[in-house]
Amino acid sequence: MKWGTLIVVFILCIFAVEALPLEYHRLYVPASGMSAGEIMEIAYHNKYSLFAKDFQQEGNVFYVDPSGFTRKRIWERLRIVEGDKGDISYKDLIAITYPTEVKGLAVLTWTYKDYQKDQEVWLWIPSLKKARKISASEDDDAFMGSDLTVEEVSTRRFEDETYELKGEDAFKGYTLEETGEMKAQGAPCFIIECRPKKSHWYYDKRVVWVDKSHGGIIFEEYYDKTGRKFKTVSREWDLIDVNGQRYPTQISLECKDLRTNHRTTILMSNTRYDQGIDEQNFTVKALMRSRW
Repeated sequence: MKWGTLIVVFILCIFAVEALPLEYHRLYVPASGMSAGEIMEIAYHNKYSLFAKDFQQEGNVFYVDPSGFTRKRIWERLRIVEGDKGDISYKDLIAITYPTEVKGLAVLTWTYKDYQKDQEVWLWIPSLKKARKISASEDDDAFMGSDLTVEEVSTRRFEDETYELKGEDAFKGYTLEETGEMKAQGAPCFIIECRPKKSHWYYDKRVVWVDKSHGGIIFEEYYDKTGRKFKTVSREWDLIDVNGQRYPTQISLECKDLRTNHRTTILMSNTRYDQGIDEQNFTVKALMRSRW
């Protein structure tokens, strides 16, 4: 075989490894030997439950300031996965159901399979009877007043960053502040450094720990351009049996702002998959007729 042919084969092999063809409605687990990109593709596949047809979950959200003063909200999240039948990858809806003064506040996201096509995101403000479209430049805004950004909750995609595998190790564990419990101690993980493709973004890099057993991200550290760590995000996962398949499911999320000592904790419950959720729930008109 000629050298030119060998080089072409080598290049094709590289791209075959990097371009992991994940199918909708199938489960995947990362394995040693995969590239950082392949591992993170699976992590995003799991984050947005692309292995399911649809998803519904409730969350108790706690906003805690440095003095310990706590504000509580309750939200409901719906998602429908459509990537096997059209241009849309998935549609996602988060709506506040409590307390009364913000009840009905909602964020609707449409994500397309084609990364070059911008996501469509609408914020519904019931007090104004108005749906406002959110631009990609607002992805770093606080999500519904929390310590999480819009990007971190609903709009960040695999293609938004570059990835480098830093190693494999047992995770040291983290304390979920809301309950005081130690989580994920000793979990075998891949350690991956992620850098945003957007210039002058709100973080310079983040370091994530991906659990080898289910492919979910369990911990993230955010760094600014000076190398200072300014935020952490922890995610607890469970495996829920659905017709004999074990779906990886986030059951808690806690974000700590290390600059302000403020945190946001979300405790999820009542998770349901493959319920036959009506696509009509994911329209701006549906927001305006909100049952919340």
